[in-house]
Amino acid sequence: MSAIKLLNTDEDIRVAPNFTLPELVKSSTAERMGISNMPDSAQILVNLVNVANHILQPARDEFGPLRVNSGYRGLALNKAVGGSKTSQHCFGEAADFESSRIGNYKLACWVRDNLDFDQLILEFYTQGEPSSGWVHCSYKTNGQNRKKINTALRIKGKTVYKPGLIQ
Repeated sequence: MSAIKLLNTDEDIRVAPNFTLPELVKSSTAERMGISNMPDSAQILVNLVNVANHILQPARDEFGPLRVNSGYRGLALNKAVGGSKTSQHCFGEAADFESSRIGNYKLACWVRDNLDFDQLILEFYTQGEPSSGWVHCSYKTNGQNRKKINTALRIKGKTVYKPGLIQ
């Protein structure tokens, strides 16, 4: 049995100074549906460590505690939540997060201006409502980060991605 299968989400396994593995795999949908959401490969764990150290920890150092809404999503969980089949969450390369101390648009702008990342998406933000939506950010362990920036908007019931950060 590989070491990764021995991991237990109740253990306080630190992936960065202020983040634990359980924070990055927690899912109320997985709990409700009885879906295991533990990484099943060492590479996924490495990717989660990199997202935590290159994206989440620097943002936490700047703005204080962050709430991680979604980190790793195994394939079964990703399907259950209607996620994209190519979602970087499935590879442990992405996290959705928010800060209670700064609005999501400003948080996304800070990430854009200060961090290396693959994709940055300001998701479902509403101008004038700083806590609306969330920030999605991914990081590629191989160092081939594209610095792709989009805003996800809901238009006529469909998700539309526009280039850049739109307020």
